[in-house]
Amino acid sequence: MNAPDTTRQLERSEADHLFDRDFGAHTEAVERTARGLEATAAERDRAGGTAWAERQLLRDSGLLTLAVPAEFGGAELPWPQIYAIVRRFAEADSSLAHLFGFQHLQVASVRLFANPAQQARLLGDTVAKGWFWGNATNGLDTRIRLTPEGDHFVLNGVKSFCSGATGADMLNVTAPRGDDPADRVFISLPADRAGITVHDDWDNLGQRQTDSGSVTFENVRVETDEILGPPGTRGTPRATLRTLVSQLILTEIYLGNTQGALRAAWNYVQHEARPWFSSGVARAADDPYGQVRFAELWIGYRGALALAVQAEQALQQAWERGDALSARERGEVALLIWQAKIAAGRAALDVTSRIFELMGARATAARYGHDRYWRNVRVHTLHDNLDYKLQDIGRWVLDDTVPEPSIYS
Repeated sequence: MNAPDTTRQLERSEADHLFDRDFGAHTEAVERTARGLEATAAERDRAGGTAWAERQLLRDSGLLTLAVPAEFGGAELPWPQIYAIVRRFAEADSSLAHLFGFQHLQVASVRLFANPAQQARLLGDTVAKGWFWGNATNGLDTRIRLTPEGDHFVLNGVKSFCSGATGADMLNVTAPRGDDPADRVFISLPADRAGITVHDDWDNLGQRQTDSGSVTFENVRVETDEILGPPGTRGTPRATLRTLVSQLILTEIYLGNTQGALRAAWNYVQHEARPWFSSGVARAADDPYGQVRFAELWIGYRGALALAVQAEQALQQAWERGDALSARERGEVALLIWQAKIAAGRAALDVTSRIFELMGARATAARYGHDRYWRNVRVHTLHDNLDYKLQDIGRWVLDDTVPEPSIYS
């Protein structure tokens, strides 16, 4: 597949007035990349597989080091600004937005868990060598063991849901110390290390180009300084912020798909949909029932977006607190994120399914790919059980108890 044309003018397109397109100094790069991803998104969603040209587009964008501190050559952008870019990319192409977001999650992992020497090496090379990071960190998949052997360790086993591992330069890998999956170490390894095999076995109904299949490790040598820490995963409350960074990436993928669905419906209703024969109007956009439905979907989206923005600002404040962050403060941020994630997931599932009521039967034609927004959200919203997040919120409402940090909380 040829690389998408990203040289065309970045003029505002129809329906752009609905969404924020200001990304500060990075606006041109973000918009050029988003338009390039969007150009072939529906076609590539049908094809599945690895989006090599689009992964290169992300590499060439200059946006993969936004979370890297300035001392190591990165942009050190605040988290709310990074999340806004994830949302924009998810509007254009949810799979590539996932890879983009997880790049910054791996950088955050190094910042939170690594010691100063490891940070200087890994984050410095992320900038200098243009590394694209993948992951093999599924905390509930414990089919992997790290065994000491002389002056090093050996890694054996398999990990599932390894988003971005295909074609990555570096992998973050987790391995449990014992039977408790929460008691684990993070390991940063070159993806081409002998014994690492990335499998092309991701075949799900949504997020079809996230390369989220499995990775096997056969007698992979791990040096002591490739295990991150201290502080590692059991440090101060600050170290537990990784889960919260991750949860907000998923929240923004929900919201980006919602934006994509709303924008697609807006364009279709304006230019292709036919008014109902008894409506008495000449354009589908003038149908009063359609206008009411658009308003309902819009309000659901805007409410979820407001909660996400509030949660992201709280995360940034917690991040800036550093090791002074208390367990209570961390728990209160988690509750804000849970509320945003639940609202965004519900709004996204509602909007991405109900847009067809606005567009009509012809809009279900496969060539449009309008169903991909729902499929992407449906896959993502199943990755952790939202009922338990609702329970966390309810327990806090009733007895002022904040959630304990874990792999998913």
